[in-house]
Amino acid sequence: MSPAPEGEVLPPHTGATTDHPIPDYEREVSRPNSRERGWNFLATPGTYILLGINIAVFCYMIFRGVSPSSPTPGQLLYFGATNTEFILHGQWYRLLTATFVHVGLLHIATNMWCLWNLGLLGEPLLGPFGLIAVYVITGVAGNLLGLCSNVVFRDYTSVGAGASGAVFGIAGILIVLLSNKNLPIPAFELNRLRRSVIQFAVLNLIIGIGANFTSIVRIDNHAHIGGFLSGLALGVPLVPRMTSGRARYLARQKITFAAAAFLLFLFAYFITKLR
Repeated sequence: MSPAPEGEVLPPHTGATTDHPIPDYEREVSRPNSRERGWNFLATPGTYILLGINIAVFCYMIFRGVSPSSPTPGQLLYFGATNTEFILHGQWYRLLTATFVHVGLLHIATNMWCLWNLGLLGEPLLGPFGLIAVYVITGVAGNLLGLCSNVVFRDYTSVGAGASGAVFGIAGILIVLLSNKNLPIPAFELNRLRRSVIQFAVLNLIIGIGANFTSIVRIDNHAHIGGFLSGLALGVPLVPRMTSGRARYLARQKITFAAAAFLLFLFAYFITKLR
């Protein structure tokens, strides 16, 4: 299992005023999941919604007779995994559904552990809507890059699934957001958090590349790279608005996510022309 980044868990803002910077940074005792306060699931709902969907899908797969350790490609496809032939024949929804489908217990356990750690760190910087949007956009972006690679190399049979592209996307956007020197948090702590996320991303990319030289498991590194790069790109327009007030920051988020969705649509259209 890959190490997850360590970092301060920062509570989201819940006030109604628009002149307060986003996010709020409070002391250790005020963290949503600190030793002093115990575990408050409602403090980071976006993270737990994503965890819940992934776990629910996996449990439903097991309930329907799918092996918890070695599901077949046909079973994965039935529950929404990606396949180039299926997608190019109109089943574009698989680009999203595949981010909630996992290839066995170890696969989902590793991804959910990383998602949980990155989500608790990232949700206070993005908000619940922002975190879920980043998961969806970067997960789809990663699957699109994998689709593009399959079309170029004429691979129409492989099956892909997993949240790892979206997890890399969250890591990517965190690296950018944590570079904002105007955040009301000590510089040494910002650097520590950012460094731990970078180490997480680099280590997991290396593991993914190395795994493809073994016969044990194959990992779609195109999905990882696509998710990571799209996460970095999403963070760039958000940084200037992070401390300019909640209303402006949320407005910038909506514009950024809408523009990203449009660009993904154009990329998908471009892929169809490569056949």
